[in-house]
Amino acid sequence: MRSVLPRPGSPGRRSSVLALAVLLVAALFTVLGPARAAHAATAGNATAVTRSGDTFTVTTSGKAAARITMARADIFRIWLSPDGTFTNDPAGGDLAIRTGFGTVGATLTDAGAYWRIGTSAVSLRINKAPLTFALYRADDTTLVWAESQPTSWTNQQTTQYLSRGADEQFYGTGLHLGEWALRDKTVPVAVSNQWTEGTNASPAPFYMSTNGYGVMRNTWAPGSYNFGAPTALTHNESRFDAWYFAGNSLKDVLGGYTDVTGKPFLAPVWGLELGNADCFNASNPSYTGDHNRVRHQTTPDVVGYATDARAADMPSGWFLPNDGYGCGYTDLPNAVAGLKAKGFNTGLWTSTGLANINWEVGTAGSRAVKTDVAWIGGGYKTAFTGVNQAVAGLENNSDARRFVWTVDGWAGTQRNAVVWTGDTHGTWDAMRWHVPSIAGAGLSGLNYASGDIDGIYDGSPQTYVRDLQWKAFTPSFMTMSGWGATNPSAGYNDKQPWRYADPYLSINRKYLQLKMRLMPYLYTMSKVANDTGVPSTRAMVLEYPNDPVARGNQTSGQFMAGDSFLVAPVVSDTSVRDGIYLPAGSWTDYWTGRVYNGPGWLNGYSAPLDTLPLFVKSGAIVPMWPQMNYTGEKPVSTLTYDVYPRGTSSFNLYEDDGLTRAYQNGAYARQQVDVTAPTGGTGDVTLSVGASNGSYTGKPASRGYEFSVHSAGAPSSVAVGATTLTALGSKAAYDAASSGWYYDAADRAGTLWIKAGSQSGAFTVTARGITVPAGTAVPPTSGPIPQTAWKLVSADSQETVAENGAATNAFDGNSGTIWHTKWSGGAAALPHEIQIDLGARYDVDSLGYLPRQDGGVNGRIGQYEVYVSDSTTSWGTPVATGTFADTATAKKVAFTAKSGRYLRLRALTEAGNRGPWTSAAEITATGRPSS
Repeated sequence: MRSVLPRPGSPGRRSSVLALAVLLVAALFTVLGPARAAHAATAGNATAVTRSGDTFTVTTSGKAAARITMARADIFRIWLSPDGTFTNDPAGGDLAIRTGFGTVGATLTDAGAYWRIGTSAVSLRINKAPLTFALYRADDTTLVWAESQPTSWTNQQTTQYLSRGADEQFYGTGLHLGEWALRDKTVPVAVSNQWTEGTNASPAPFYMSTNGYGVMRNTWAPGSYNFGAPTALTHNESRFDAWYFAGNSLKDVLGGYTDVTGKPFLAPVWGLELGNADCFNASNPSYTGDHNRVRHQTTPDVVGYATDARAADMPSGWFLPNDGYGCGYTDLPNAVAGLKAKGFNTGLWTSTGLANINWEVGTAGSRAVKTDVAWIGGGYKTAFTGVNQAVAGLENNSDARRFVWTVDGWAGTQRNAVVWTGDTHGTWDAMRWHVPSIAGAGLSGLNYASGDIDGIYDGSPQTYVRDLQWKAFTPSFMTMSGWGATNPSAGYNDKQPWRYADPYLSINRKYLQLKMRLMPYLYTMSKVANDTGVPSTRAMVLEYPNDPVARGNQTSGQFMAGDSFLVAPVVSDTSVRDGIYLPAGSWTDYWTGRVYNGPGWLNGYSAPLDTLPLFVKSGAIVPMWPQMNYTGEKPVSTLTYDVYPRGTSSFNLYEDDGLTRAYQNGAYARQQVDVTAPTGGTGDVTLSVGASNGSYTGKPASRGYEFSVHSAGAPSSVAVGATTLTALGSKAAYDAASSGWYYDAADRAGTLWIKAGSQSGAFTVTARGITVPAGTAVPPTSGPIPQTAWKLVSADSQETVAENGAATNAFDGNSGTIWHTKWSGGAAALPHEIQIDLGARYDVDSLGYLPRQDGGVNGRIGQYEVYVSDSTTSWGTPVATGTFADTATAKKVAFTAKSGRYLRLRALTEAGNRGPWTSAAEITATGRPSS
């Protein structure tokens, strides 16, 4: 259900608004529960501590007691029981599956005002009067966290209160829909199945802090985390039970969290390919959809779509040919066999359960399960149990790996399933908040997080292309067909990528082919997640934790794909991408080879529809397969390493059979590649390729190796070991040769191509006289001015009925809301203006204007004036004037930087001369802090 913004002259959708309000009230009740009783209880004073090994029990002046278990030097559990007993553990072994790591040998000392439990990593203080806890590093001086007041409880809720550091930032809470930096936000840790910005599609009772710790509440109860000052962490139960993970970095914390709750599962390699879900049994009388859908009458009809994909030369790897809403399936074995012949795997999407999964997997050959909200929508333990049953059904009836998709995940879901964002819409605004949602999910250890490409509802060829581009750099992604726009425009039918006309068809193919070539890199990154808990899709803070810009939501619109690729999705109808933050180091534009030196902000990046802003970190070593449409279509007879030499770097390639669980018993191989290069200027580059150590079914005894080395100049010579390779005079000659090298100055600003021939063991390639690109510095501090600090000074007119309520909608970070001047009961005459307090003084150098994105056209600004000032009473002359085009695309006005705290936008005319109105979905600005 959605709420529609009324347009001038049309009534509001009051019934939709009322229904939405009812849903929101119900969701808030789920999160917060009934009103808290006036007097919450606390434990009182701590009176004594006893120990049994590494477990410590604290008695209090009341009935309550606390139990501290040191599981590892950096991991411990605090269980506070209001009645003093420790028998009520609703989560049991479901969430924390590993609770022992050997003897810790913790120490206990009495320091007068507190007892101290010490390990080699931490010092936990038990303050006596009243009972509160504080965690320090092992030095007992460096504070990690401290309770600002005693944990309190009623018969319905328990809340822990923590002091907040001056610049402390928070992350986590699962697949939270929206920005991933959570300071000053109140986040629901609860299931609502709304799937809109600000809700939680798969909540997890886990968060972590830049102070170097994480916490998982050991509970199934819903909650709410307020990351204000103090931080208030509430769950709807009358008990407190939490696991704590200390670390020197966020990656350390994720490692500890997933040591206890389980590492992210390793998907089959085909699970990283594009999937598609739809009903293919529309003739079933029980089906609740259109019974006349062409080519969807019986389940084997799915093979026709597989044939279409291959005819379009379009990479894709799996289908879910079963809806479940009365759809069911017919002749599943024949459908599975037909898809397998085309290189596709088959799964089932069920809304009813798993009654036949033994036959579906063991006999028919199904290899995936997608749970549905109609079955597991109760969330919490219900959803968790359903996922466990799906995993068991797959793994108990085959040698295949688990591949399950679920909504309503929880802590621990990372070890079992892909989570996704639910039933969303194919709009620019939904795409905007999907980027931080999926990157942020990794901050809760969820390696596989996704959202339906272009949503399940609505959509367009343009939004489809842009959404697919960036999701191709996430581990798992799929399309959901059958609910898209009716009466679509030319070339827009179902949501399979091969059903579009050019140019969309070719662009979709381009990015799906690129993902297939990058499969060994992305698969290795998922193995890193499986080993360490560090996800493949990474919020910038994971790679740059000490960069103050990377720590917050200024970078929420971009992410790292593994450790080498920086992806900056385009999420509005524009061909120019502003506000790309490049951290310290050198970054190569993947498409042009141009090198930028950070840190700084890249604005005005040319990004036509076929171009995803994509940058490669200096030192990157990226393994690539030959081009293929599905895993196993061709042998990997040649492995290519794409190398961006600068200094010393390495990559450890992981390979296995990609299908079975044999890797868990050691059936895999690793290959270490080390690169030594100058940090600048000209010098020799050495590529040391280690032997592929280990074995697995299908491993080649030898294979060819190719290298693409990015260099600003040709080498003087290239050798493999002691053998000098032949310099070839053209790319055609190079392509025809079995070994040799060719330097192409026109290929991405200079690329050295090397064929090392077939190799079965370790070898070394030396390229002498390589020139490392110098790069261009990006502006070091000018970037997006954070809207979170903005306040409305004034707006001369605004609509006040239905959903057009506030001028602050123009800078709330949500392009789905708008500021619209008054239109009901008489419109105010132009010009109109809005004045904004930026929250601090900036050297402002540009203004961005995004017209309304809801389909309405009136109110688009035509002629404009922009002012920057330190006073709202003396604006001076405008810093920019001009006329915006009458289109829905984002607009940008750049001007000579001017210092000021206040921003003023005046709309002199309406772009289409439709009436005396002004509207704006978003107003943004760039600049740098000013004295």
